[in-house]
Amino acid sequence: MRTIAKGSEPDSLRNHRAVGGTYEDFRETQDLRTSLVAEQRGLCCYCTCRIRADGSAMKIEHWQPQSRYANQQLVYANLLAACLGGQGYADQHCDTRKGYRDLKFNPADPRRKIESLISYGLDGTISSRDEEFSGQLDDVLGLNIAKLVNSRKGILNGLADWLRHEKVTRRRSIPNVVIKRMRDKLLSQTHDDLEPFVQVTIWWLEQRLDR
Repeated sequence: MRTIAKGSEPDSLRNHRAVGGTYEDFRETQDLRTSLVAEQRGLCCYCTCRIRADGSAMKIEHWQPQSRYANQQLVYANLLAACLGGQGYADQHCDTRKGYRDLKFNPADPRRKIESLISYGLDGTISSRDEEFSGQLDDVLGLNIAKLVNSRKGILNGLADWLRHEKVTRRRSIPNVVIKRMRDKLLSQTHDDLEPFVQVTIWWLEQRLDR
């Protein structure tokens, strides 16, 4: 999970809200998908797998469920782009598993960097120092199902290979300036889409720098 910097809402959403419309009768959903996926750099708001601005490849997520927070159904800050989330409860994750349940923290909340609450294990698991939120990552979002854990573990294996290569090439410990350069490169990517699960690599590079 990574912090989402919300941009400007689509005019179609603003105009629809202004005339008293509801989410159910909002027809310009492609505008909304395009805007959400662009500001999330092509990543799901929760698991950070790849998504596309296509109704067959993503879902529009209401962080506060519209069934219980009617006043938030057209509020752009409450809208996120999520992956399709798997089939069958054991394999469900993200919005598909969350359903109508509440989530303690919104990755798009500008008052808090969600990264400051998240940790990644070497085995590919995700957790939080906030006990309640940590439980929600498991139960509400299903972020520790095998498919996602294995994807994050693959990212960590790639990072370990890079670190070994750098150490062998340099024939000594890797200087922090090299670790920082890699971290900063990932943080400052300027192309449209980030690499899936990129936050796992960033988090572990920052742990290395904090030693």
